[in-house]
Amino acid sequence: MNKIERVKAALNIEEVDRVPSNLWMHHSTADQDPRTLAELQVEFAKNYDFDFIKLMPFGLYGVQDFGAKIKIFNQLNKPPIIADYGIHEIEDWGRLEVLPAYHGTYGKQVQLAQYVSRLTNGTIPFIQTIFSPLTNARKLAGDRIILDMKENPQIFKQALQVITDTTINFVKANINAGVHGFFFATQCANYDYLTEEEYKEFGEYFDLQVIEAYKDITYFNVAHIHGDEAMFDLIEKYPINCINWHDRWSSPSLKEARLKTNKCLLGGIREVPYYNEKKEITRDSLLISGTVSEVERHVIEAIEQVNGKGLIIGPGCVADQFSIDKNIYAIRRAVYNYQIGERAIAI
Repeated sequence: MNKIERVKAALNIEEVDRVPSNLWMHHSTADQDPRTLAELQVEFAKNYDFDFIKLMPFGLYGVQDFGAKIKIFNQLNKPPIIADYGIHEIEDWGRLEVLPAYHGTYGKQVQLAQYVSRLTNGTIPFIQTIFSPLTNARKLAGDRIILDMKENPQIFKQALQVITDTTINFVKANINAGVHGFFFATQCANYDYLTEEEYKEFGEYFDLQVIEAYKDITYFNVAHIHGDEAMFDLIEKYPINCINWHDRWSSPSLKEARLKTNKCLLGGIREVPYYNEKKEITRDSLLISGTVSEVERHVIEAIEQVNGKGLIIGPGCVADQFSIDKNIYAIRRAVYNYQIGERAIAI
């Protein structure tokens, strides 16, 4: 199988020659220049023989053009942060206007997709990262959105529609650029932030508009639920064919998720440190502090939870940029070793 065939088979819950895999992380020394970032991501995927590329524009790309002030460091493991929100009072929501896809920072991410398309020339699937409209609203204004959605729902929804229409413009431009799908990330679909009713009103309604713009056009469409207490059962029903969440440190596990859905599961790698009951770090991420054999066992445990079916190995979210080389290779070794073992048993 080539990479496209392998990924498509996993998405369709079909037999694969080996479980497809990937690891993604921010590249904060390069993510302000689309050509450099494209070259780095393609090289990274080739070096480790990963099966797809998740484009990694910096996480605030969707709000800079709406007026958020961004502090950029261009340093390893130090991604851009919000220096000043773009929304300070309720009236600011009403000033948002729908942006074209090639505008400013959005346009750079379209260029990123164009460069990756040229560099890969149809040999490896690649998907663009997009954020839910409510997630971008939160990044644009901070947690004042909780108050705004309760006290001024009409103007807040109007702003969400502007963000939604802008995102759809961006989606269409990325399709034209050659992406094979989208990694749709929501950072608000968790019960410790909103109730399910609130999310359906201010999240789901706008999410589905975005997903409808590509669901019948691209074949590799992931929904990512960020944070603990994930609204898994709600997001799983979205018209996507793959779902990603923090399966190694929050519920459900891969095994539990397989009982809930027949969609492809993307996960199996714990990307965060280990904590005690006091939420103190007791150990760095396995990708930093683990041995090769520990990483291999970790990956094989994930594969065995679903018997290698309908699974793509990857992190629950972005991996640490200090992940060490031998442990990234160990992810690939584990996948190969699992398949070799299966064939040996069959013989």
